Amino acid sequence: MLKNTSLIFTMGLFCVLTLSSCKKDTTKEDLKNALTFYASFDQGINADFALGDKQLYTVPNRKARDSAQVGLHKPDIKLAENKGLFGNGLLFTERSKGYIYYPSKNNISYNTSDWSGAISFWLQLDPATDLEPGYCDPIQITDVSYNDASIWVDFTKENPRDFRLGVIGDRSVWNPNPEGPDNENPIFIKKLTGVKNPPFGKDQWTHILINFTNLNTKNGQASLYLNGALKGTRTNIDTPFTWDLELSNIYLGLGYIGLFDELSLFNRALTDQEISYFYSLENGGHALLK
Repeated sequence: MLKNTSLIFTMGLFCVLTLSSCKKDTTKEDLKNALTFYASFDQGINADFALGDKQLYTVPNRKARDSAQVGLHKPDIKLAENKGLFGNGLLFTERSKGYIYYPSKNNISYNTSDWSGAISFWLQLDPATDLEPGYCDPIQITDVSYNDASIWVDFTKENPRDFRLGVIGDRSVWNPNPEGPDNENPIFIKKLTGVKNPPFGKDQWTHILINFTNLNTKNGQASLYLNGALKGTRTNIDTPFTWDLELSNIYLGLGYIGLFDELSLFNRALTDQEISYFYSLENGGHALLK
């Protein structure tokens, strides 16, 4: 009896001394609980999981939302079989008019007083040879446009192209007396986090993750990660983000040419450990749904 008691005590002491190895890893469960939207494109264009509307919509322009059609109605965008990161993916073949989107409501955890979240997706392209001249936004989330309460990433308009994160608050606050195009405005440019020589390639997939915390407070922050590595952070974001949530959408592939896959949204910012874990998942977001 004494011998068994000693063994139990020794094992307990070992666990105390090596707490990290004895504690259950809850990273996968934590990510699953934070997930609000996931589209793998493996079974079609609609989301695999969504707290809001799962359907993809096509619209001729932002001001014609009443003309939006359910489904994919742009001939330059198609589901590419077995061309995605794990299965199928979205292939954008040319720059054209019109937009595709998922509605933001409930799919992104917008909050008027303290808003945090994360946006994850994968791209495959060679920006120097695939993109046509002009700015290109693989993703843009807003109720108005890129310059007014919007979160996006873009490629700059000319080679060599930088890759930038924009987290831009209400235009009426940051630019109340506009002169000239906003995307050339020094005030606007200072609000961006950019990466020169970003790690994109024709035959390789690149993971993009946008992390943001405490927007709609005086201490907002947003960070850009590529392939699990932090590439830039903007702090002290104090401009408000005011949305008409019914009009806010998750737009995909504005001016983009290339492959797009594995779109995931979370209701909070992710830790560095979670970002690394999620980047390395062998089956992507599918693993969180099991």
